[in-house]
Amino acid sequence: MKPTVTVSPLRSPQFRWLFGSNMAFFFAMGSQGIVRAWLAFKLTESELALGMVMVAIAIPMFFIAPIGGVISDRMDRRNIIILGQGLVLMSELTITTLLLLDKLQFWHLLCGAVLMGCVFPFIMPARTAIVVNIVGKFGIGKAIAINMAGMNTTRIVGPATAGFLIDAIGTSNTYITGVILYAIGILCMFRVENAPSPEKAKRASVARSVIDGFVYVQKNRLVLILLLFGLIPMFLAMPFQNLLVVFADKVWEVGSKGLGILSAVGGAGGVVGSIWVASIGNTSHRLGWMMTSITAFGVFLLGFSFSPYFLLALPFVFTASIFASIFGTMNNTAIQLVIPDHVRGRISSFLMMSFSLPLLGTLPVAALAELYGAPLAVGLASVMAMTIAFLFYAFSPSLRRMNPSVENAMSE
Repeated sequence: MKPTVTVSPLRSPQFRWLFGSNMAFFFAMGSQGIVRAWLAFKLTESELALGMVMVAIAIPMFFIAPIGGVISDRMDRRNIIILGQGLVLMSELTITTLLLLDKLQFWHLLCGAVLMGCVFPFIMPARTAIVVNIVGKFGIGKAIAINMAGMNTTRIVGPATAGFLIDAIGTSNTYITGVILYAIGILCMFRVENAPSPEKAKRASVARSVIDGFVYVQKNRLVLILLLFGLIPMFLAMPFQNLLVVFADKVWEVGSKGLGILSAVGGAGGVVGSIWVASIGNTSHRLGWMMTSITAFGVFLLGFSFSPYFLLALPFVFTASIFASIFGTMNNTAIQLVIPDHVRGRISSFLMMSFSLPLLGTLPVAALAELYGAPLAVGLASVMAMTIAFLFYAFSPSLRRMNPSVENAMSE
């Protein structure tokens, strides 16, 4: 596959098929995530159960992620995505069958979550790395922002649709809708050309490749700092998304429709943030925007946590999600800009490890929510996230020098 460098990545037919696959896949994930959380909460009546489902995804994701990155650097990236999504589809078909037969139990949801955690580390590094195969490194900034905007759009449509459909057509039919979308995502990927990995990445053994990935991160201080900087605040604050069902059901008593609205409004904010990042393109003020956005995210999330009214909480979660999206998109784009292609899959897998740890963060926040209530748990997490972000800035010279380092990488 020859990279296609255009003003907009959407001018590339290959990128459009990849984008379509992403939209279908993440729409399904968003809707199934809401249904799964709804089922887990109704089966157990426990906030801790929500954390257990997230941990079942996060633990295998964390440990398998380095291997997934190596595979992405050594094998055809398109075929990895197709195979991984096929396994997810089979798992969701099994859950759907149990649901239709009225035999679904909580441990079935845990097993499905474990499989997702095992497969996701192979799918996502390949999805990230294949973008450069299609648009080239010059177009990676806008391509990532467009993908983030698409993913956040599915966060609106997917959860909101699921929340309303649970009430309108029942849980089983809502779950079937997600299964169909997973199938559409696979079909779209068949229209994307093969994306062979760089020859340089194939020269070492798998174990050596994993070690080389860690060595690269250790030697490149900025990459290490950006990985950690993107991880720690999100570990504390992002679990609020998985506790929206608690806010909807217990705090404001608005049911599944209210849950759909909360998820949709949060997703809308994510879309606005991603579109804004795509519109400004590469900026020399990246670090300033990242610090501003993580601070604003914490402040508005704090307001959401202690809002006494459902309608008042909506603008808080909307604005918090805007700034969370700006922070995440800029952080991930900076990493992709400064790394070479032959380690892109492995570094993307480390991003997956970073993504898995916020899921693990759901467990302690959920435990706090069960003991002291969701508002106090999420509010405390938001304050800690802001505090740690500023400690990173104060004690990391590499982070403070990020802007010129990214500019140098772009010029090269």
